[in-house]
Amino acid sequence: MPRDFHAIAVGNHLLDGLPTAEQGRVMASCELVQLPGGAVIDMPGTPLRYVYFPSTSAIASLLPMDGGHMIEVSLTGFEGLYGAAAGRGSGLSSVRAQVHVPGLAWRMPVASFRKSLAARSSLAGMVDRYLTAVIAQLGRAAGCNRFHRVEQRVARWLLMTADRGRSPTFAMTHELVAAALGVRRVGVTNAAGHLQRLKLISYGRGVVAIVNRKGLELASCGCYRADLDAYSLALGTRRA
Repeated sequence: MPRDFHAIAVGNHLLDGLPTAEQGRVMASCELVQLPGGAVIDMPGTPLRYVYFPSTSAIASLLPMDGGHMIEVSLTGFEGLYGAAAGRGSGLSSVRAQVHVPGLAWRMPVASFRKSLAARSSLAGMVDRYLTAVIAQLGRAAGCNRFHRVEQRVARWLLMTADRGRSPTFAMTHELVAAALGVRRVGVTNAAGHLQRLKLISYGRGVVAIVNRKGLELASCGCYRADLDAYSLALGTRRA
């Protein structure tokens, strides 16, 4: 018997925004999967087999750089999807996709995703609007990386991660943040230490907790709120 997917907590903004009939068709091609922290979903040059609509998880897209380094170019949570390039003709991954926040996600085969987009569905329109917000965020990140202090960028990253994981507490290592931001580990250590002395966060044993969100937003650069505005304009929602 067909399930009424509006009667369950889908938990992903793009899927929850679909009309009832279309949501049922899309969800019929999806399966709910548990993504463990640190799991690698895709590697550069490998075929894209699935797209992921996170619900309580977050997936980092890491771009390989010279010297074996990687930098985080995006972090996808419940506001969007990972693998959108598969619907635009790209059959290969250009990034290392790794689960940063463990949790649930709806997984959809690439073939089904392409079929839904080709039908000029509501999903296609939502994906286009989502990508508009992502492009704006990526452009802003380039300026942020160039002009803003490490402490501001760390605060922004912590807020973004909390938003996508829907929790003020999550796993964090200085090495992870340094790789995500493309900075030295000592810079992250100093920034996190200062934020902790200001009693904006607490940190220990690889777990960070945001204890003063308003204060952390003030410590962040304006890029955090600008990103929220970009998603609000494109999708009609705020993530925080």
